[in-house]
Amino acid sequence: MDNSGALAGITVLDLSRVLAGPWATQTLGDLGAEIIKIERPGHGDETREWGPPGFDHAGYSAYYASTNRNKRSVTVDITTPAGQQLIAALAQRCDVVVENFKVGGAARYGLDYATLGKLNPRLIYCSITGFGQTGPYAARAGYDAMIQGMGGLMSITGKSAAEPGSGPQKVGVAVVDLATGLYAAIAILAALVQRGRTNLGQYIDLALLDVAVAMLANQGMNFLATGVAPDRLGNAHPNIVPYQDFPTGDGWIMLAIGNDGQFQQFCRCAGRPEWSADERFASNQQRVAHRGVLVPMMAELTRARLTREWLTVLEAAGVPCGPINNIAEVFADPQVEARGLRVTIAPGVAARDPGPPVPGVASPLRLSAAPVSYRLPPPALGAHTREVLRELLSVSDAQLDALAQQGVI
Repeated sequence: MDNSGALAGITVLDLSRVLAGPWATQTLGDLGAEIIKIERPGHGDETREWGPPGFDHAGYSAYYASTNRNKRSVTVDITTPAGQQLIAALAQRCDVVVENFKVGGAARYGLDYATLGKLNPRLIYCSITGFGQTGPYAARAGYDAMIQGMGGLMSITGKSAAEPGSGPQKVGVAVVDLATGLYAAIAILAALVQRGRTNLGQYIDLALLDVAVAMLANQGMNFLATGVAPDRLGNAHPNIVPYQDFPTGDGWIMLAIGNDGQFQQFCRCAGRPEWSADERFASNQQRVAHRGVLVPMMAELTRARLTREWLTVLEAAGVPCGPINNIAEVFADPQVEARGLRVTIAPGVAARDPGPPVPGVASPLRLSAAPVSYRLPPPALGAHTREVLRELLSVSDAQLDALAQQGVI
């Protein structure tokens, strides 16, 4: 497939594994960058084995497939001097390096920014760790679930302490890893723009904990403004009422009423216009103060109609609302289908990646002049080792055979 993406011509050396780093590089790959994923010979990224479910024909799990399309897999043993030389040589021909070793891990192999940046002054080098390169926790390993706890996200996620079964909850996907990957991609794009002005690369230090704290957003500011740590509110909003789930006659509906006009419309549709004139509920400030009165009244009312009935009448009135779908329902939703959020990378897109079609979730990035593309399915382990080393380093077949015999590739 022709590559007319915005990042065509940019080459990324991906030394990362699991989720945050691979999510960043997949995003760059969707935008047209060439991604060279370095994996351990015989093992690869450990998420290849994080199944079932998986794709037996390709030897990887659905988890691995979710974050490794548009990449070429090159197996190199970086613990060997010959492997380190190969990586250093590749870094000299790349624009970006992404790695997520523990602090000091890359330096142990001579693959840190201090070393590679001297060989390639235009190199943009992004390190992703749990806690960053500085501070008392820098040497610790960091994983999404523990960072959701340490960074405060779990303290504001889950049922209210007053409800049965309450307690802190993590989000259903590794949201800190994913957000860190996106922040990494943003930082790399900014560094590429900066390099266009200075012709010099730079070092990027990204930490999961930093991202988790940044993601507190309004909740973090609520604390800074008041000195009071927010509590868990279940599906309710700390600053807006009514903005949460409500029971219906056959399930649940999510209301996201963001202003007084929308609340007036809800009250009209619900047959309770007097609520919007009640001084306890007339303004959002008053509704927040009296949520304990209003929400139970609304819940009793919403139970009287089926979910589809509420959606029909509220949508017609411009009241923001929606169903609470499971993931099967998400992919069957007509809007999701119309936007093409399920994609398939078919066999034959790249002859070097034969096999049955691989499904995937589309990138949400929509660029009119340089759209994202799905050029390569998630690669089989080492599928492109010889190809990449020939192309970028002019390694001969005899040399490749020797490196393979030595276990370097």
